[in-house]
Amino acid sequence: MNDNTATQAVVELNDGALMGEIKDQVYLFAGIPYAAPPIGAARFKAAQPVEPWEGIRDATRFGPAAPQTPSGGMTDRVPVRWDENCLTLNVSTPSITGDKKAVLVWIHGGAYRSGQGAIPWYNGASFAAQGNIVVVTINYRLGALGFTDLSSFAEGYETSGVNGLLDQIKALEWVQRNIAQFGGDPGRVTIAGESAGAFSVTTLLGSPRAKGLFHRAIPQSGAAHHTLTQDQGRRVAELLMQETQATTVQALVDCSVDSILTAQNKASARYHNEDLSPGVQAFYPVSGNDVIPTTLLDAIASGVGHDIPMLLGTNQDEASLFILGSVDADAAKAQSLTYGQAELYEHYGAHFPNFSSTQIAVRMSTDFSFKIPAVRLAELRAGFDAETYVYQFNWSSRVPNLGATHALEIPFVFNMLHASGVTAFIGPGELPQNLASNMHDIWTRFINGEHPGWPSYQQSDRAVMHFDETSKLVHQDYEAVIGLWAGLR
Repeated sequence: MNDNTATQAVVELNDGALMGEIKDQVYLFAGIPYAAPPIGAARFKAAQPVEPWEGIRDATRFGPAAPQTPSGGMTDRVPVRWDENCLTLNVSTPSITGDKKAVLVWIHGGAYRSGQGAIPWYNGASFAAQGNIVVVTINYRLGALGFTDLSSFAEGYETSGVNGLLDQIKALEWVQRNIAQFGGDPGRVTIAGESAGAFSVTTLLGSPRAKGLFHRAIPQSGAAHHTLTQDQGRRVAELLMQETQATTVQALVDCSVDSILTAQNKASARYHNEDLSPGVQAFYPVSGNDVIPTTLLDAIASGVGHDIPMLLGTNQDEASLFILGSVDADAAKAQSLTYGQAELYEHYGAHFPNFSSTQIAVRMSTDFSFKIPAVRLAELRAGFDAETYVYQFNWSSRVPNLGATHALEIPFVFNMLHASGVTAFIGPGELPQNLASNMHDIWTRFINGEHPGWPSYQQSDRAVMHFDETSKLVHQDYEAVIGLWAGLR
């Protein structure tokens, strides 16, 4: 790297030169292409190598997000700048000289339908400046463009149900080739993500295509229950083709992006109503291929990934972000039936006697989608004495009824409580900086190869660190409630 001015710098890669800038006291290189644009005939195909460029490429502006539509929820209510040419990543680094630094690759969430690496909550400046870590955030194809399995409809589309995942692998390969130029150590890479980003982390853990590309893993609010079978993936593709009125894959390739996004939303709603995969939405990664050969649970049960230390956890009230308003007892009982046992509502009522029916509904949904899958992942890894450090985030938002909701831990982990949009989640009052500093320090230590400070998970002990204003280690964590899910989840 050659310094041009006090605020800009140039890095030389095999693909070409990049000019970044100093921002938040660290070097930021933004909008770096890691693969060729997946457009035209390349739509629904695996990403290809980036075309080298001549001269110095401006890397001071984030690239566009993958095509997406806002859901209207708290985390993606505003339209974003998107383009089908979206396969870029961003690098924050304290310096490119001196000792090689540990690397964090962050994979954004958003139900595989929304999100991007440029979200302010994912600002890696604190990890870089305080933790001496090189932070990479990535974009990858989403929704129908990233996860429609067309393999049974035409030749040449064998990877179409996992192209978004292959994009992530392509980005990790880029890191292996290039991160040393930014001061990073390709032999010390941690992958981390939240929600669909955490699903991605555990999916990469179970994928032979990703082996050797990372060395530690942090799935936050996501485990190994969230892939589609081949039959389910085919049904999603059928619905998409019906909604676009495409009778061939080529006709789908020729559709406008806007028409695909519209059809994607309609196909998703129809798939949800068919209730073919409770807890797993349309346009999630499809298993049964070279990238995900078997179910993730089977892969992990066979010992895949046991050599990768993991920091794994969930939030106490994840589902409060999705269950808006009140839920009466009849609706909560019907909900428990979809989980496989009508009596589950009564069992939860007995365990949590002070809970309203709405609170029971939130807790059951949290456990079904997040807590119990995390427990099962930790249990399977414990069978191989894999390092698995489990946490639960308990700090309650001051916003009424949110509690320790889904995604709330992210600005604590990144030490970004002042970032745009955070106040809407944490509510008014003094910022809980002590908790943010504590969590940020633990994540920093783990990424740097150190021990987080509590025992690895074992079924005999179930040691889980609970993060709150006063954090504490809990033994036999949630044991009685875990037993309610035996044979169900």
